Amino acid sequence: MSYRSLFPCDVFAELDRLQRAMQQAFDGSHSIRGGAKGYPGLNIATSPKAVDIHVFVPGVEAKDLDVQIEKGVLTISGERAPREVPEQATLHVDERFAGRFRRVVSLPDDVEAQGVQASYRDGVLSLHIPRKEAAQPRRIAIQ
Repeated sequence: MSYRSLFPCDVFAELDRLQRAMQQAFDGSHSIRGGAKGYPGLNIATSPKAVDIHVFVPGVEAKDLDVQIEKGVLTISGERAPREVPEQATLHVDERFAGRFRRVVSLPDDVEAQGVQASYRDGVLSLHIPRKEAAQPRRIAIQ
């Protein structure tokens, strides 16, 4: 009598794939890291003069990104194209996110949306958003 396994060659890889598929189905967010953190990853730093935001989007071209500020809300959206797998290759692990994404960040009330500077280099979108100058006290002459 010959013995035939009912399990795939790599049981743990299959369990990992199923776990990721279920998490994505219940999570509802398209994210590399799950629901707590979104894709793309962000670093946000503030100073008295500006808000600096670095958005990590490796594999995305600048032309595929859209950045908008409206009513104190910054929206970064875009699309990351799927990587093609050769026809005869078998994909065992696929953790690279592909598809449309969108991140929304509430900005402080004192930012100057008209002065935003954006640059893109080596998969990092950098945004420099200046703050409005604080209102200086004005001396009022009494007549």
